[in-house]
Amino acid sequence: MSASWPAGLTLLIVAMSGVLGLAIGSFLNVVVYRVPMYLSVVSPPSACPRCGAQIAPRDNIPVLSWLLLAGKCRTCKTSISARYPLVEAGTALAFVAVTSRMLSGPSDAGVASELLILTGFLYLVAISIALALIDLDVHRLPNPLVLPSYVVGAVLLGSAAALSGDLAAVLRAGAGLAALWVAYFILALAYPGGMGFGDVKLAGVLGLFLGFLGWGELAVGAFAAFLLGGIYAGGLLVSGRATRKSGIPFGPWMLIGAWVGIFFGGWLWTGYLSVLGVI
Repeated sequence: MSASWPAGLTLLIVAMSGVLGLAIGSFLNVVVYRVPMYLSVVSPPSACPRCGAQIAPRDNIPVLSWLLLAGKCRTCKTSISARYPLVEAGTALAFVAVTSRMLSGPSDAGVASELLILTGFLYLVAISIALALIDLDVHRLPNPLVLPSYVVGAVLLGSAAALSGDLAAVLRAGAGLAALWVAYFILALAYPGGMGFGDVKLAGVLGLFLGFLGWGELAVGAFAAFLLGGIYAGGLLVSGRATRKSGIPFGPWMLIGAWVGIFFGGWLWTGYLSVLGVI
């Protein structure tokens, strides 16, 4: 557990983050459905797409309502996709995992700084889930989700670094943002059919968050995206489910790779340098 947090308080925060994740996951279902169609995510209230019946508060409880309704609309009995409760439950689990990750291990950052860092990475969880699903659905990474993430990340992580006096983290975050943005921009120019500018903009966001944590997290997160995406694409080619001209969204693999870097980057990078005899 973190030196800044008593064990009991840490467990309470982890549990609360899971409950928050359920609520955020419910909202993400709205975001994933409406943002690609340029619709407001706050109004009108959620309704059944078939009969138009507004969803009552009792039928809008994450996961539980779907189970009690047996996955069907209360009014017209139309089936409701299982993706809705899976997104809610998955977001809750992701929030728990990230909170445990951010509050684990010794830290001299201070309580306020750690809370800001945690908030920033929980935000990254939310947009990661939304962007991955949207990219899978419509092969786009919408600007209304990607571009504000630069501001949110810079404000939260920058404030955390200012409170803890960690100037190095700010410099790494800026370098990570620039490095991944430039790298993906070059790839987008070199391979316009395989890399879009939505990927370029997302790369900058991921570089910001990964760089803030460390060089190892940045390097592993960047590499893992291409490794995992390449394995997936190769599997599709071998199985005949895609050709070399098939459009495969890369955003989800960028996001998965980034989270590999966040959780395992420091450890993998240290092991790699150890094998090379650098450390």
